[in-house]
Amino acid sequence: MILTGPAIAAAVHTGEITIDPYDPVRISPNAYDWRLGDTIRVCAGDLDAAAPTAFTEQHIPNYGLILVPGLLYLGVTHERTGSETFAQMLNGDRTLGSLGIWVHVSAPLGHQGHAIRWTLEIRAAKPVRVYPGMTFGKLVFIAAHGHPDSYQHQAAKYAATDGIDISRLYEEINGGSR
Repeated sequence: MILTGPAIAAAVHTGEITIDPYDPVRISPNAYDWRLGDTIRVCAGDLDAAAPTAFTEQHIPNYGLILVPGLLYLGVTHERTGSETFAQMLNGDRTLGSLGIWVHVSAPLGHQGHAIRWTLEIRAAKPVRVYPGMTFGKLVFIAAHGHPDSYQHQAAKYAATDGIDISRLYEEINGGSR
């Protein structure tokens, strides 16, 4: 079950949901409107699942940064979000999609107990300028059923993520756990 905007606001107030920084005007009927952070990694060239991804990291200036087609960008949310009670789903939104920006298509689930600034996968269909702090999507919170198993209590690969993180699939491939 997806929480309503007022339920999200109430859960933030009681501490069941962390959104930092939190701005109550960003609550919508069933979501929180999250923002793009001020740092981006550009992954150019060929990618290899068995090797760490090469990238250049840059600050997104206040006057914006033009994303170009054909490149993979890894961004980060401005907000750090999480909950021990609720799972999260991070999505782009129609406004962003109508600019030709695809964001975070492959991994929208945030597990219970995983309070992070999300790493974002970003692609552009056409050259498009983005700005730090602009609304970049919607975050919904989902009531979980059953006994909770916090992500922080597992030996999870991305449990300590605090910012932009590259794929760590190479650890599995090179570690022989295929």
